[in-house]
Amino acid sequence: MKYNEKIEMVLSQIAEVAGYLWEKGWAERNGGNISYNITEYVDDNIRTLSAISEKIELPEAMNALKGSYFVVTGTGKRMRYVNKNLMDNASIIRISSDGTYYEIIAEKNIRPTSELPSHLLIHNYLIGNGRRERAVIHTHPIELVAMTHHAPFLQKDVLSKLLWSMIPETRAFCPKGVGIVSYALPGSVLLAKETIKLLEAYDVVLWEKHGALAIGEDLIEPFDMIDTLSKSAKIYESACSMGFVPKGMSEEQMDELKRVFNL
Repeated sequence: MKYNEKIEMVLSQIAEVAGYLWEKGWAERNGGNISYNITEYVDDNIRTLSAISEKIELPEAMNALKGSYFVVTGTGKRMRYVNKNLMDNASIIRISSDGTYYEIIAEKNIRPTSELPSHLLIHNYLIGNGRRERAVIHTHPIELVAMTHHAPFLQKDVLSKLLWSMIPETRAFCPKGVGIVSYALPGSVLLAKETIKLLEAYDVVLWEKHGALAIGEDLIEPFDMIDTLSKSAKIYESACSMGFVPKGMSEEQMDELKRVFNL
């Protein structure tokens, strides 16, 4: 199917980032998922498409999403294949005019990710609060997930301070750090709502023993934040594997970064 230039740009970016997730080792089998709100780019070519699926009920009404359109990666689909052939592994969905169900409208009847309730509840929150972020990414960054298995790191802001201290760029590029949601069933409304509580205060939300979620005005922005935090986690892991716990930057050094770069 032929799409307009802006939607083609979105599709290209999803495929690009899916490739990065696979190359990083963050997308085992069908791990991870991506959604992108394309509503503002939709033209009559898409708007007039008929549904190719049944009406699929949402777990609750999404009032801010009425009539919205999303590209969503499919359930059971591998990121390595999303990268190679996106629209065989993803779909475009349209939310109903009353926000209670969605339909698949293109290109194939690929059922969206099982994490769709989390994605749509997050998009509903973003639009409802006038925020500009359109992209949501969930992935399984190895070192960050490992850190959520260690109880001391789960205390408020402990992990943010540790990761900030590993390399100056992390303090600069992830100034709000990471929030952590206690373990909840993947794909559940509870997981989504607990995540939403942290999106205002943090750059990235970690799901305990599961993965990371981030949002952005495009898909590169949240990928880069997770990537930056993962670099810090890797530095910490590497130092520990060498037999020492890294001291990290001091509070004074991090305060200097904050002051100089107006973080």
